[in-house]
Amino acid sequence: MIALLIAGGFSLLYSLLLTPLFVRGFNRLRWGQPIRVDGPKEHEVKRGTPTMGGLIFLSGSVIAYFVGKLVMGETPSPSALLVILMAVGAGLVGFVDDFMKARLQNSAGLNGWAKIAGQVAIAVAFALLGLRFANEAGVTPISTHISVFRDLPFDFTVLGPILGIGLFIIWIMVIVTATTNAVNVTDGLDGLAAGSAIFAFGAYLVIGFWQSAQSCAATAGELGCYATRDPMDLAVIAAAFLGGVAGFLWWNTNPAKVFMGDTGSMAIGGAIAAFAILTRTELLLLLVGGLFIIETGSVILQRLYFKVTKGRRIFLMSPIHHHFELKGWAEVTVVVRFWIVAGLFAIAGVGAFYGEWLLQQ
Repeated sequence: MIALLIAGGFSLLYSLLLTPLFVRGFNRLRWGQPIRVDGPKEHEVKRGTPTMGGLIFLSGSVIAYFVGKLVMGETPSPSALLVILMAVGAGLVGFVDDFMKARLQNSAGLNGWAKIAGQVAIAVAFALLGLRFANEAGVTPISTHISVFRDLPFDFTVLGPILGIGLFIIWIMVIVTATTNAVNVTDGLDGLAAGSAIFAFGAYLVIGFWQSAQSCAATAGELGCYATRDPMDLAVIAAAFLGGVAGFLWWNTNPAKVFMGDTGSMAIGGAIAAFAILTRTELLLLLVGGLFIIETGSVILQRLYFKVTKGRRIFLMSPIHHHFELKGWAEVTVVVRFWIVAGLFAIAGVGAFYGEWLLQQ
Protein backbone atom coordinates (compact mmCIF):
# COMPACT_ATOMS: atom_id res chain seq x y z
CA MET A 1 0.00 0.00 0.00
CA ILE A 2 2.81 2.43 0.88
CA ALA A 3 4.64 1.57 -2.35
CA LEU A 4 1.44 2.50 -4.20
CA LEU A 5 1.33 5.94 -2.55
CA ILE A 6 5.03 6.55 -3.14
CA ALA A 7 4.82 5.56 -6.81
CA GLY A 8 1.76 7.72 -7.44
CA GLY A 9 3.12 10.73 -5.59
CA PHE A 10 6.60 10.55 -7.11
CA SER A 11 5.36 10.27 -10.70
CA LEU A 12 2.90 13.13 -10.13
CA LEU A 13 5.65 15.46 -8.87
CA TYR A 14 8.07 14.28 -11.58
CA SER A 15 5.68 15.24 -14.40
CA LEU A 16 4.40 18.35 -12.69
CA LEU A 17 7.79 19.85 -11.84
CA LEU A 18 10.03 18.60 -14.66
CA THR A 19 7.78 19.16 -17.68
CA PRO A 20 8.98 22.77 -18.17
CA LEU A 21 12.57 21.48 -18.36
CA PHE A 22 11.61 18.83 -20.88
CA VAL A 23 9.75 21.45 -22.94
CA ARG A 24 12.86 23.62 -23.16
CA GLY A 25 14.83 20.62 -24.37
CA PHE A 26 12.19 19.75 -26.94
CA ASN A 27 12.24 23.33 -28.22
CA ARG A 28 16.02 23.23 -28.61
CA LEU A 29 15.69 19.98 -30.57
CA ARG A 30 12.93 21.57 -32.68
CA TRP A 31 10.47 18.81 -31.82
CA GLY A 32 7.44 20.84 -32.90
CA GLN A 33 4.00 19.44 -33.76
CA PRO A 34 2.82 19.61 -37.40
CA ILE A 35 -0.95 20.08 -37.89
CA ARG A 36 -3.35 18.28 -40.24
CA VAL A 37 -4.18 20.52 -43.20
CA ASP A 38 -7.76 19.21 -43.26
CA GLY A 39 -8.34 19.73 -39.53
CA PRO A 40 -10.26 22.54 -37.81
CA LYS A 41 -8.68 25.90 -38.69
CA GLU A 42 -8.55 26.84 -34.99
CA HIS A 43 -5.78 24.24 -34.59
CA GLU A 44 -3.35 26.19 -36.77
CA VAL A 45 -2.20 28.16 -33.69
CA LYS A 46 -0.92 24.86 -32.22
CA ARG A 47 1.60 24.35 -35.01
CA GLY A 48 5.11 24.09 -33.56
CA THR A 49 3.98 23.26 -29.99
CA PRO A 50 6.56 20.85 -28.49
CA THR A 51 5.54 17.22 -28.90
CA MET A 52 6.76 13.79 -27.71
CA GLY A 53 5.67 14.78 -24.19
CA GLY A 54 4.82 11.15 -23.59
CA LEU A 55 8.51 10.72 -22.79
CA ILE A 56 7.88 12.78 -19.65
CA PHE A 57 5.15 10.75 -17.96
CA LEU A 58 6.40 7.45 -19.36
CA SER A 59 9.86 7.92 -17.85
CA GLY A 60 8.35 9.34 -14.66
CA SER A 61 5.96 6.42 -14.23
CA VAL A 62 8.67 3.80 -14.74
CA ILE A 63 11.11 5.54 -12.39
CA ALA A 64 8.36 6.07 -9.79
CA TYR A 65 7.50 2.37 -9.76
CA PHE A 66 11.10 1.39 -9.07
CA VAL A 67 11.45 4.13 -6.45
CA GLY A 68 8.38 2.79 -4.64
CA LYS A 69 9.73 -0.75 -4.70
CA LEU A 70 13.22 0.37 -3.64
CA VAL A 71 11.97 2.42 -0.68
CA MET A 72 9.87 -0.52 0.53
CA GLY A 73 12.66 -3.01 -0.07
CA GLU A 74 10.45 -5.07 -2.39
CA THR A 75 11.36 -6.96 -5.55
CA PRO A 76 9.69 -5.83 -8.78
CA SER A 77 7.16 -8.38 -9.97
CA PRO A 78 6.97 -9.98 -13.44
CA SER A 79 3.45 -8.57 -13.94
CA ALA A 80 4.49 -4.96 -13.36
CA LEU A 81 7.56 -5.42 -15.54
CA LEU A 82 5.30 -6.70 -18.32
CA VAL A 83 3.21 -3.51 -18.07
CA ILE A 84 6.41 -1.49 -18.38
CA LEU A 85 7.54 -3.60 -21.34
CA MET A 86 4.26 -3.01 -23.14
CA ALA A 87 4.11 0.72 -22.39
CA VAL A 88 7.75 1.39 -23.30
CA GLY A 89 7.58 -0.80 -26.41
CA ALA A 90 4.42 0.85 -27.71
CA GLY A 91 5.81 4.26 -26.76
CA LEU A 92 8.95 3.52 -28.78
CA VAL A 93 6.85 2.85 -31.87
CA GLY A 94 5.10 6.16 -31.27
CA PHE A 95 8.42 7.93 -30.74
CA VAL A 96 9.66 6.84 -34.17
CA ASP A 97 6.43 8.18 -35.66
CA ASP A 98 6.74 11.50 -33.77
CA PHE A 99 10.39 11.87 -34.69
CA MET A 100 9.62 11.46 -38.38
CA LYS A 101 6.84 14.04 -38.15
CA ALA A 102 9.02 16.54 -36.30
CA ARG A 103 12.00 16.18 -38.64
CA LEU A 104 9.94 16.23 -41.83
CA GLN A 105 7.29 18.65 -40.47
CA ASN A 106 4.62 16.44 -41.98
CA SER A 107 1.63 15.05 -40.08
CA ALA A 108 1.83 11.71 -41.95
CA GLY A 109 4.72 10.23 -39.96
CA LEU A 110 5.32 6.49 -39.84
CA ASN A 111 3.42 4.32 -42.30
CA GLY A 112 0.28 2.81 -40.77
CA TRP A 113 1.34 -0.77 -41.46
CA ALA A 114 4.76 -0.09 -39.95
CA LYS A 115 3.04 1.06 -36.74
CA ILE A 116 0.95 -2.11 -36.69
CA ALA A 117 4.06 -4.24 -37.25
CA GLY A 118 5.80 -2.62 -34.30
CA GLN A 119 2.75 -3.05 -32.07
CA VAL A 120 2.40 -6.69 -33.11
CA ALA A 121 6.05 -7.40 -32.30
CA ILE A 122 5.63 -5.96 -28.80
CA ALA A 123 2.36 -7.89 -28.31
CA VAL A 124 3.97 -11.20 -29.28
CA ALA A 125 6.88 -10.68 -26.87
CA PHE A 126 4.41 -9.65 -24.15
CA ALA A 127 2.25 -12.75 -24.72
CA LEU A 128 5.12 -15.23 -24.74
CA LEU A 129 6.80 -13.74 -21.67
CA GLY A 130 3.46 -13.52 -19.85
CA LEU A 131 3.04 -17.30 -20.04
CA ARG A 132 6.26 -17.75 -18.06
CA PHE A 133 7.23 -16.79 -14.48
CA ALA A 134 4.64 -18.86 -12.61
CA ASN A 135 4.43 -18.21 -8.86
CA GLU A 136 4.32 -20.82 -6.09
CA ALA A 137 0.70 -21.59 -6.91
CA GLY A 138 1.50 -22.08 -10.60
CA VAL A 139 -0.22 -18.83 -11.66
CA THR A 140 1.43 -17.05 -14.59
CA PRO A 141 0.98 -13.31 -15.29
CA ILE A 142 -1.14 -14.02 -18.38
CA SER A 143 -3.80 -16.67 -18.71
CA THR A 144 -4.70 -18.47 -21.94
CA HIS A 145 -8.38 -18.10 -20.98
CA ILE A 146 -10.62 -15.34 -22.33
CA SER A 147 -11.79 -13.20 -19.44
CA VAL A 148 -14.37 -10.60 -18.45
CA PHE A 149 -14.28 -10.15 -14.66
CA ARG A 150 -12.10 -13.20 -14.24
CA ASP A 151 -11.16 -16.14 -16.48
CA LEU A 152 -14.03 -17.72 -18.42
CA PRO A 153 -14.14 -21.50 -18.96
CA PHE A 154 -12.85 -21.26 -22.53
CA ASP A 155 -9.11 -21.96 -22.76
CA PHE A 156 -7.22 -21.55 -26.03
CA THR A 157 -5.00 -24.53 -25.19
CA VAL A 158 -7.92 -26.98 -25.62
CA LEU A 159 -7.44 -26.41 -29.36
CA GLY A 160 -4.00 -27.96 -29.18
CA PRO A 161 -0.53 -26.75 -28.20
CA ILE A 162 0.25 -25.18 -31.58
CA LEU A 163 -3.13 -23.94 -32.83
CA GLY A 164 -4.25 -22.92 -29.33
CA ILE A 165 -1.16 -20.87 -28.50
CA GLY A 166 -1.20 -19.39 -32.00
CA LEU A 167 -4.79 -18.19 -31.61
CA PHE A 168 -4.03 -16.96 -28.09
CA ILE A 169 -1.17 -14.80 -29.40
CA ILE A 170 -3.46 -13.43 -32.13
CA TRP A 171 -6.03 -12.60 -29.41
CA ILE A 172 -3.38 -10.65 -27.47
CA MET A 173 -2.29 -8.91 -30.68
CA VAL A 174 -5.87 -7.80 -31.36
CA ILE A 175 -6.29 -6.37 -27.84
CA VAL A 176 -2.96 -4.53 -27.95
CA THR A 177 -3.24 -3.04 -31.43
CA ALA A 178 -6.90 -2.08 -30.96
CA THR A 179 -6.33 -0.38 -27.61
CA THR A 180 -3.11 1.36 -28.63
CA ASN A 181 -4.64 2.81 -31.78
CA ALA A 182 -7.88 3.72 -29.99
CA VAL A 183 -6.02 5.94 -27.53
CA ASN A 184 -3.96 7.35 -30.40
CA VAL A 185 -7.15 8.31 -32.25
CA THR A 186 -8.53 9.99 -29.12
CA ASP A 187 -5.45 12.19 -28.76
CA GLY A 188 -6.69 15.08 -30.91
CA LEU A 189 -7.55 17.86 -28.46
CA ASP A 190 -5.60 19.43 -25.60
CA GLY A 191 -5.84 17.16 -22.58
CA LEU A 192 -8.47 14.81 -24.03
CA ALA A 193 -6.46 11.58 -24.08
CA ALA A 194 -4.57 12.37 -20.86
CA GLY A 195 -7.69 13.16 -18.85
CA SER A 196 -9.54 10.12 -20.19
CA ALA A 197 -6.57 7.85 -19.45
CA ILE A 198 -6.54 8.97 -15.80
CA PHE A 199 -9.99 7.42 -15.34
CA ALA A 200 -8.88 4.16 -16.97
CA PHE A 201 -5.74 3.93 -14.85
CA GLY A 202 -7.81 4.72 -11.78
CA ALA A 203 -10.15 1.86 -12.64
CA TYR A 204 -7.28 -0.62 -12.91
CA LEU A 205 -5.77 0.69 -9.68
CA VAL A 206 -9.04 -0.13 -7.90
CA ILE A 207 -9.35 -3.50 -9.66
CA GLY A 208 -5.78 -4.49 -8.79
CA PHE A 209 -6.17 -3.39 -5.17
CA TRP A 210 -9.45 -5.31 -4.80
CA GLN A 211 -8.02 -8.42 -6.44
CA SER A 212 -5.14 -8.30 -3.96
CA ALA A 213 -7.51 -8.07 -0.99
CA GLN A 214 -9.64 -10.89 -2.38
CA SER A 215 -6.90 -13.05 -3.87
CA CYS A 216 -7.20 -16.80 -3.47
CA ALA A 217 -3.90 -16.80 -1.56
CA ALA A 218 -5.11 -14.15 0.91
CA THR A 219 -8.58 -15.61 1.45
CA ALA A 220 -7.59 -19.30 1.47
CA GLY A 221 -9.60 -19.95 -1.68
CA GLU A 222 -12.89 -18.44 -0.56
CA LEU A 223 -15.74 -18.24 -3.07
CA GLY A 224 -15.22 -15.43 -5.57
CA CYS A 225 -11.48 -15.09 -4.94
CA TYR A 226 -9.17 -13.99 -7.76
CA ALA A 227 -6.39 -16.15 -9.18
CA THR A 228 -4.24 -13.35 -10.59
CA ARG A 229 -0.49 -12.92 -10.24
CA ASP A 230 0.84 -9.82 -8.45
CA PRO A 231 -2.45 -7.85 -8.23
CA MET A 232 -1.09 -5.36 -5.67
CA ASP A 233 1.94 -4.66 -7.82
CA LEU A 234 -0.39 -4.00 -10.77
CA ALA A 235 -2.12 -1.44 -8.56
CA VAL A 236 1.27 0.14 -7.79
CA ILE A 237 2.25 0.54 -11.45
CA ALA A 238 -1.30 1.77 -12.24
CA ALA A 239 -0.86 4.44 -9.55
CA ALA A 240 2.47 5.40 -11.10
CA PHE A 241 0.88 5.90 -14.51
CA LEU A 242 -2.09 7.73 -13.02
CA GLY A 243 0.17 10.16 -11.17
CA GLY A 244 2.46 10.66 -14.15
CA VAL A 245 -0.36 11.44 -16.57
CA ALA A 246 -2.11 13.68 -14.00
CA GLY A 247 1.03 15.76 -13.55
CA PHE A 248 1.47 15.99 -17.30
CA LEU A 249 -2.16 17.08 -17.73
CA TRP A 250 -1.36 20.30 -15.82
CA TRP A 251 0.74 21.38 -18.83
CA ASN A 252 -1.31 19.58 -21.49
CA THR A 253 -4.68 21.26 -20.87
CA ASN A 254 -5.85 24.00 -23.23
CA PRO A 255 -3.80 25.87 -24.30
CA ALA A 256 -1.30 23.01 -24.21
CA LYS A 257 2.33 23.85 -23.53
CA VAL A 258 3.32 20.38 -24.74
CA PHE A 259 1.63 17.50 -26.59
CA MET A 260 2.05 13.86 -25.61
CA GLY A 261 2.38 12.85 -29.27
CA ASP A 262 2.12 9.26 -30.47
CA THR A 263 4.88 8.50 -27.96
CA GLY A 264 2.44 9.18 -25.15
CA SER A 265 -0.83 7.98 -26.64
CA MET A 266 0.62 4.64 -27.73
CA ALA A 267 2.37 4.17 -24.39
CA ILE A 268 -0.93 4.81 -22.61
CA GLY A 269 -2.78 2.45 -24.94
CA GLY A 270 -0.17 -0.26 -24.44
CA ALA A 271 -0.31 0.11 -20.66
CA ILE A 272 -4.12 -0.04 -20.58
CA ALA A 273 -4.13 -3.15 -22.78
CA ALA A 274 -1.56 -4.76 -20.47
CA PHE A 275 -3.65 -3.99 -17.38
CA ALA A 276 -6.75 -5.53 -18.98
CA ILE A 277 -4.89 -8.72 -19.87
CA LEU A 278 -2.94 -9.08 -16.62
CA THR A 279 -5.96 -8.42 -14.35
CA ARG A 280 -7.98 -11.02 -16.29
CA THR A 281 -10.54 -8.38 -17.35
CA GLU A 282 -9.94 -8.30 -21.11
CA LEU A 283 -13.53 -7.89 -22.29
CA LEU A 284 -14.31 -5.47 -19.44
CA LEU A 285 -11.92 -3.12 -21.24
CA LEU A 286 -14.79 -2.37 -23.63
CA LEU A 287 -16.52 -0.66 -20.71
CA VAL A 288 -13.54 0.77 -18.80
CA GLY A 289 -12.21 2.31 -22.01
CA GLY A 290 -15.62 3.08 -23.48
CA LEU A 291 -14.70 6.56 -24.69
CA PHE A 292 -11.75 5.18 -26.66
CA ILE A 293 -14.13 2.68 -28.28
CA ILE A 294 -16.52 5.46 -29.29
CA GLU A 295 -13.69 7.53 -30.77
CA THR A 296 -12.35 4.61 -32.82
CA GLY A 297 -15.85 3.51 -33.81
CA SER A 298 -16.57 6.97 -35.20
CA VAL A 299 -13.56 6.70 -37.51
CA ILE A 300 -14.52 3.21 -38.68
CA LEU A 301 -18.16 4.19 -39.29
CA GLN A 302 -17.12 7.33 -41.15
CA ARG A 303 -14.85 5.43 -43.52
CA LEU A 304 -17.29 2.61 -44.15
CA TYR A 305 -20.19 4.99 -44.78
CA PHE A 306 -17.99 7.13 -47.05
CA LYS A 307 -17.09 4.11 -49.19
CA VAL A 308 -20.60 2.62 -49.31
CA THR A 309 -22.32 5.92 -50.18
CA LYS A 310 -19.48 7.06 -52.46
CA GLY A 311 -18.58 10.26 -50.71
CA ARG A 312 -21.22 10.98 -48.07
CA ARG A 313 -20.34 11.38 -44.39
CA ILE A 314 -22.04 10.67 -41.05
CA PHE A 315 -19.91 13.15 -39.12
CA LEU A 316 -18.60 16.52 -40.21
CA MET A 317 -15.18 15.09 -39.39
CA SER A 318 -13.84 12.07 -37.57
CA PRO A 319 -12.81 11.23 -34.89
CA ILE A 320 -16.03 12.37 -33.29
CA HIS A 321 -14.43 15.06 -31.09
CA HIS A 322 -13.67 17.04 -34.27
CA HIS A 323 -17.32 16.69 -35.33
CA PHE A 324 -18.44 18.57 -32.23
CA GLU A 325 -15.75 21.20 -32.77
CA LEU A 326 -17.06 21.85 -36.27
CA LYS A 327 -20.59 21.97 -34.83
CA GLY A 328 -19.46 25.02 -32.85
CA TRP A 329 -18.49 23.58 -29.47
CA ALA A 330 -15.42 25.20 -27.90
CA GLU A 331 -12.45 22.85 -27.58
CA VAL A 332 -12.51 23.02 -23.79
CA THR A 333 -16.23 22.18 -23.79
CA VAL A 334 -15.65 19.09 -25.94
CA VAL A 335 -12.77 17.93 -23.75
CA VAL A 336 -14.55 18.36 -20.41
CA ARG A 337 -17.73 16.67 -21.62
CA PHE A 338 -15.73 13.78 -23.05
CA TRP A 339 -13.88 13.48 -19.73
CA ILE A 340 -17.27 13.10 -18.04
CA VAL A 341 -18.19 10.34 -20.49
CA ALA A 342 -14.83 8.61 -19.90
CA GLY A 343 -15.33 8.85 -16.13
CA LEU A 344 -18.82 7.37 -16.33
CA PHE A 345 -17.54 4.45 -18.40
CA ALA A 346 -14.70 3.78 -15.94
CA ILE A 347 -17.07 3.93 -12.96
CA ALA A 348 -19.48 1.60 -14.74
CA GLY A 349 -16.63 -0.82 -15.40
CA VAL A 350 -15.51 -0.88 -11.77
CA GLY A 351 -19.14 -1.13 -10.66
CA ALA A 352 -19.74 -4.12 -12.92
CA PHE A 353 -16.52 -5.72 -11.65
CA TYR A 354 -17.60 -5.31 -8.02
CA GLY A 355 -21.15 -6.39 -8.80
CA GLU A 356 -19.89 -9.67 -10.26
CA TRP A 357 -17.92 -10.30 -7.06
CA LEU A 358 -21.04 -9.70 -4.96
CA LEU A 359 -22.93 -12.25 -7.04
CA GLN A 360 -20.23 -14.80 -6.22
CA GLN A 361 -20.81 -14.43 -2.45
